[in-house]
Amino acid sequence: MAYLTLKATAYFSSSINSSSETYLPSSPSKLLKLPPFWPWEKVKVGPLSVSPMGFGTWAWGNQLLWGYQESMDNELQQTFNLAVDNGINLFDTADSYGTGRLNGKSEKLLGKFIREYQGQKRLQKDIVIATKFAAYPWRLTPGQFLNACNASIDRMQIEQIGIGQLHWSTANYAPLQEKALWDGLVAMHDKGLVRAVGVSNYGPKQLVKIYDYLKARGVPLCTAQVQFSLLSVGEDQLEIKNICDSLGIRLIAYSPLGLGMLTGKYTPSNLPRGPRAFLFRQILPGLDPLLSALEEIAQKGSKTMPQVAINWCICKGTIPIPGVKTVKQAEENLGALGWRLSSQELLQLEYAARESPQKMIQNIFQTR
Repeated sequence: MAYLTLKATAYFSSSINSSSETYLPSSPSKLLKLPPFWPWEKVKVGPLSVSPMGFGTWAWGNQLLWGYQESMDNELQQTFNLAVDNGINLFDTADSYGTGRLNGKSEKLLGKFIREYQGQKRLQKDIVIATKFAAYPWRLTPGQFLNACNASIDRMQIEQIGIGQLHWSTANYAPLQEKALWDGLVAMHDKGLVRAVGVSNYGPKQLVKIYDYLKARGVPLCTAQVQFSLLSVGEDQLEIKNICDSLGIRLIAYSPLGLGMLTGKYTPSNLPRGPRAFLFRQILPGLDPLLSALEEIAQKGSKTMPQVAINWCICKGTIPIPGVKTVKQAEENLGALGWRLSSQELLQLEYAARESPQKMIQNIFQTR
């Protein structure tokens, strides 16, 4: 599944530039000199208050696509500490994250890092874990889906999950399984195992169906997670965003950097290692207009291309969850907060995206 998933507020300052700096600890043993990224405002997600950007943990435990090794765990923990110290309290994971024997590793690491966090207790208490439960073919009953939720709680060694999400819809290939999974979401909510429920990879029609189904059972659908970026903003994404806005569902944007294609770090002659290289080789040659616009705006505002791409997602009213696996990546992503692109810059980026002939491949589990 992981390989196939090739997956705010008005208080923000309107200025793109930020020159002041302060010392903020990423861990008790290390001080990093960082800018004041944002004014610690939160976004409402149902009963929860979360940071306007979260961090994704798909790479934690994934050897195939992201080259994970257990020797990385120390830096992953430093990365987590840095994020929490700087106000990030939303972390997205899944029970299927981790390849082979490492299945579930992402959840295990998150739970460990939360327990061992030595910063302010208030920050530790406010952490929101959003995990996704896979619609495996052997999960055929609400009880089996409920068991999956309990297994995630056990792996993370936490009392309650912040947002429990159905990882994908089975409507495309096993429609009879779908209702059981929906009933599983209702059960985990009613039993207090999760504070809120959401979905991932749901298209417009299925999104409305599950919203109505859950509402009739007294369970609000709080989030919808889809691939959303300058590289993948098509008619379906815009329709999903409009539905979310009208129904009070918060849209979580996964792959806001297009698996790294919007970072400016790769070219057709400088590709990433592993399976991503095949995809990059197909798409990168058609991204010149978009990458040029990102670079121009970044240079003008003393930002980086990833920061501009993530900030675009925030300006569109979504909660982006860029993946992180190093302190350097976390520092850079944090720089996407505390400022807003101008309306002219938004238009420039969206025009460049339309002029770029290549787009991101959509998740095969995305429904209509």
